[in-house]
Amino acid sequence: MAIQLYDSLTRSLKPLRPSQPDGVFRFYNCGPTVYAPAHIGNFRTFVVNDVLRRLLELEFGPDKVKHVRNLTDVDDRTIGQTQKEKRPLAEITKKWTDKFHADCAALNCLPPHVEPTATGHIPEQVSMIECLMEKGNAYRAADGSVYFKIDSFPGYGALSRIKERELKITNAVADADHKDSVSDFALWKAYKPAEDGDVKWPGPRGASEGRPGWHIECSAMSKKHLGDTIDLHTGGVDLLFPHHENEIAQSQCCNGTTFANHWYHSEHLLVDGTTMSKSKGNYYTLSDLLEKGYSPMAVRYALLAGHPRKQLNFTLDSLHAAEKALSTLRSYRATLSAQGGTPDTFAAVFAALDDDLNTPGALGALFTLVNRGTAGVDTAGFDRVMFALGFDLNAASAPKAEAPAAVSALAEKRWAAKQSKDFAAADALRKELTAAGWSMLDRKDGYSLEPLKKA
Repeated sequence: MAIQLYDSLTRSLKPLRPSQPDGVFRFYNCGPTVYAPAHIGNFRTFVVNDVLRRLLELEFGPDKVKHVRNLTDVDDRTIGQTQKEKRPLAEITKKWTDKFHADCAALNCLPPHVEPTATGHIPEQVSMIECLMEKGNAYRAADGSVYFKIDSFPGYGALSRIKERELKITNAVADADHKDSVSDFALWKAYKPAEDGDVKWPGPRGASEGRPGWHIECSAMSKKHLGDTIDLHTGGVDLLFPHHENEIAQSQCCNGTTFANHWYHSEHLLVDGTTMSKSKGNYYTLSDLLEKGYSPMAVRYALLAGHPRKQLNFTLDSLHAAEKALSTLRSYRATLSAQGGTPDTFAAVFAALDDDLNTPGALGALFTLVNRGTAGVDTAGFDRVMFALGFDLNAASAPKAEAPAAVSALAEKRWAAKQSKDFAAADALRKELTAAGWSMLDRKDGYSLEPLKKA
């Protein structure tokens, strides 16, 4: 059964197939902006893409998949960080690139076959901008910047349905950057000493020195490493507009052909039922969760527990459930004999994954089989499922932080108060726990203690 994946452009399920004669499936995944640590919302997208990569390798063969994921190492945020820290751009971006790679490895994400950087592809971006200027799709503004002229591409808005949402294009007003239209977007940004420091390169012909806009980098890097037309482009739903919409416009105008045959977007991650925010205390990086005593595999499991195209509500309780599920899988694998069972034992698991990357459906099918026992189970098939989901069962669980005796005693008193419905006492005791630096998480069958995240 071919992998059927929802296409954001056509709003329909479509099979994933290589389009080039060499049979290689080419896909591009928008990577991180390396100015700070990636948070777990970012990693939901990267983990989902990792499962997709693994499925593609199982379907077509490891040598028939080419995965490119970029690193945005120059943009407003990276430059802003250099100004804030008074350190060179390369030093800032290397620090956070290394951190991103370490987190990906901890989460057992396969590295992309190519990981291009924006700063490493300035000539390619300049060349593409010059092509767009020659074709009349881009123009030089009065300040020396270069903008893409949206009116020159009639297909603009097909991916995001922007016109259907009545976000109309208007040419009536020009902004402070001297654009012809407020809807045109930057391909090249003229150098501004006060804002850019020493970050600048020679610009396209007729333009000022400066730096590329954010959108052009992905078009240029995809073109160089995958060709004019790719089989699949993926990313988080937050990138659908304007980033991916702009990629289509500039790529198709420059190359004169379809940019991507398939588009896939994963949905937002919520934490405790709301958007992540440092002010709300629900903003987590992988390191934050490891400090609380959870394992990277539990984080990966929790990020796959919801359908990728639906919002997922992430909670610390979901990590408890994930640790328990992984423990079950480890014990189950240990009981399997070397003798295999029927090859299609786990067909239902792969059927769910092949059906629009239904990871919760796959996990449900997996545990249905696990709960039936080991009779007739194909060991190689089980390991194949673990590979597809990216679960490294040999990875040790992170040690749990041990609460001091005094904190444990407070927790016991609070639990007893809550059970007896003395909610005033329970609230007072919770405040004492918070003052001691601990959070008490209530569950139906008990509670757990977590050290509060350090400021």
